Amino acid sequence: MRLPEELGLTGQQPNIALAVFFVPYIVFEIPSNILMKRFSPHVWLSLCILCFGVVMLGQGFIRNYSGLLATRFLLGLFEAGIFPGSFYLISFWYKRQESQKRFTVYFCSVILASAFGGLLASAIAEMDGIRGISNWRWIFILEGILTILVAIAGYFFVSDFPSEVKWLSEREKQFVLTKTRAHGTTEEQKITGKDIIEFFKDPKNYLGAVMYFCVVVPVYAFAYFTPTIVKTLGYSVVQTQLHSIPPFAAALGLCLVLTYLSDRTDSRLPYIMFPIALLIAGLAILMTTHANFSVQYAGLCLVCMGAFSAGPVVICWYLMNLQGHKQRSIGSAWMISFGNTGGILAPFAFLPEDAPYYHPGYSACMAVAAVGVAANLCYALLIIRERRRVHRDGGTEKTHDLSL
Repeated sequence: MRLPEELGLTGQQPNIALAVFFVPYIVFEIPSNILMKRFSPHVWLSLCILCFGVVMLGQGFIRNYSGLLATRFLLGLFEAGIFPGSFYLISFWYKRQESQKRFTVYFCSVILASAFGGLLASAIAEMDGIRGISNWRWIFILEGILTILVAIAGYFFVSDFPSEVKWLSEREKQFVLTKTRAHGTTEEQKITGKDIIEFFKDPKNYLGAVMYFCVVVPVYAFAYFTPTIVKTLGYSVVQTQLHSIPPFAAALGLCLVLTYLSDRTDSRLPYIMFPIALLIAGLAILMTTHANFSVQYAGLCLVCMGAFSAGPVVICWYLMNLQGHKQRSIGSAWMISFGNTGGILAPFAFLPEDAPYYHPGYSACMAVAAVGVAANLCYALLIIRERRRVHRDGGTEKTHDLSL
């Protein structure tokens, strides 16, 4: 791939280009969720995906570093409406005992993209020079066209909120709203500044954001740099891409197992702490073992399994403990926007000058994982305290809604 050479990138400019994506992503997530409620999900999500595809297509024709920064910024702006908005929408269609499967299936798109993105890029690399266009430009062009097609399909197939869809009868709408305990929450007034202030008075919302941040840092770090780390083990470019797939395949398998157990037991905390334990174990192996390929590769698999498996459970646990459109609109955007500040840190975790041992990157991920353990335990303690308080006051409904 000749992208750095053709655009004249030097030093940490490629890392900066990766990081700039997250600036608008972080800033515009809460406004985007508010707009999605106003314009309806099938319109807003499809529009965001369409704009993302157009910018991705345009990225195939940039000529310099400034163009790269501009397109990366716009990609972050338009993706700000997609990821949190999708989780916000899903949370209103399923009850708590059904939700983890749906959150995980959606989150698995991140794992699949990480696993096969490099392999796809290697295949498209064979298109180098076709119609006088470099292979890296073909990657953006083809992915942009595919995204535009998905956006067009999304306009017709993406569902709106249960109370708004036209393909359900009134009786069916009431069934879904009653099942998910969303009855009476879908006609709330628009979100005001007072709602946002009230939201941030609850310490659980800060912990929810920290919990997701502590997942995002290793997720993005290893999504970006697993091929780079594998290459230090002595593989060619094609072998590197092929050997980058098994860690993500293992993560996908563990995700599905934990998802089934989490919904079956209606519990979240154990299925977050176990993956974090795997993450810490894998990082410890990579930090201390440098001459044994099999052990290093096993450590890399443990890291990917731990980081990617914890993500969807953290999101589901936090969002399903929020009540109504207002809380979930603000909460889904807040959690993912704050968490994605980790996406700014991740591109600088594994710098070329730190190869082949990458002590700073592994140490940063280890520290973040430790903070994640503390944040999850503190969140659980606050849930227990609130459940006891509600029970003591004679309430039952909210006690049942707040899950552990």
